[in-house]
Amino acid sequence: MTWFNRTVIGAGLTSFLADVGYELASALLPSFLLALGLPFGLAAQVMGAIEAAAEFLSNAAKILVGWYSDRIGKRKAFVVGGYALTGSAFALCAVAAGWPLVMLAKSLAWLGKGIRGPLRNAIITDAVDPGHRGKAFGFHRAGDTLGAVLGPLLAAALLYLLATESDQLFPTANYRLAFLFTLLPGLGAAVTFALLVREQRFTPKPGLRLGASVAALPTEYRRYLVGVGLFGLGDFAHTILILVATDRLSATLAPAAGLSAFGQGVLVAILLYAWRNLCQAVAAFPAGWLGDRVGHVRVLVGGYLIGAATMAGFAGLVLSGSGSLVAWAAMFALAGVYMAVQEALEPAIVPDLVPDRAVHGTAFGVLAVVNGLGDVAASLIVGGLFAAVGPAAGLGYAAAAMVLGAGWMAFRANPKR
Repeated sequence: MTWFNRTVIGAGLTSFLADVGYELASALLPSFLLALGLPFGLAAQVMGAIEAAAEFLSNAAKILVGWYSDRIGKRKAFVVGGYALTGSAFALCAVAAGWPLVMLAKSLAWLGKGIRGPLRNAIITDAVDPGHRGKAFGFHRAGDTLGAVLGPLLAAALLYLLATESDQLFPTANYRLAFLFTLLPGLGAAVTFALLVREQRFTPKPGLRLGASVAALPTEYRRYLVGVGLFGLGDFAHTILILVATDRLSATLAPAAGLSAFGQGVLVAILLYAWRNLCQAVAAFPAGWLGDRVGHVRVLVGGYLIGAATMAGFAGLVLSGSGSLVAWAAMFALAGVYMAVQEALEPAIVPDLVPDRAVHGTAFGVLAVVNGLGDVAASLIVGGLFAAVGPAAGLGYAAAAMVLGAGWMAFRANPKR
């Protein structure tokens, strides 16, 4: 069975289109909150709450849908529905007068991600041989992240093209048009998955109970999940980094090209986010390939340590008041690298620890829940520290949590240690 097959290609193209849509929207959300009138500290706290609420709803869907798909022996229809929900949800932001509707839009979009994510991973797992899973997931993440590069670039282009010389902060009408645009790639992703991806049927387990299914997962797998969760406690949503970059760089930029310093800060921060995604896309396949060659857990630990160093670096930039675009770009690049390692290898390790493919939906769902619960806590804690103490405190906390996750993964969760 070749790993570069129709299912892997179709899943990669689907994720490319999906990411164009929701990463376009995600890149706009932080400055959209500022355009709605929220001050920086409150915007960071609200952004953390929005990300936490979205992850919480997504987590509930991941475990329930993963378990239910194992019961009925079908996955593809849920994945298509999840992509359709994510692709249409951000259009709600076009009529938002305040942050509550933004939270609803993000939550519905992430509910769609929760429905589709574990099941899509299970479909990809079934489509390739065990020795090539890292490459298959790496290719999928590369397609996913290339869409995440184009999305923010389109967001910046739309804001710039719609801007007028009098804009001190981009008006909300510009954002609303951009949110409506997300419907095109978002719904296109659902159609692409429906047409291209083939699902391998498996024997359903109609008597499978959720509690019993989770409890039956191997001990080594549960030990692995502890490391994932510890790292996740520091792995907050990177949309908060867009706010930090906007705030810090606006203070060092001079008005130019008909835009205020703040307007330029918004665009530069969005472009840095696109740069992060580009670095993630470039690193995704090599991360999967390296994991196949030298060991998935070993490379994942290295990625976790890069994440900790990245957050410490961001904290240093904030404390020093640096306005160096090169330094900020370097930190966003490292953020992309560690995300590539994490997202390519965390799912690739699951089949090694859970050999029964009939419960892979549940296993991937549990992984996603543990990861997501960590993200919920991280976004709330980091957003709260940003508002109460300052960005450096939140970033320092994130670095410490990531070090703990790397340590656990290296010494407690590595069966080949």
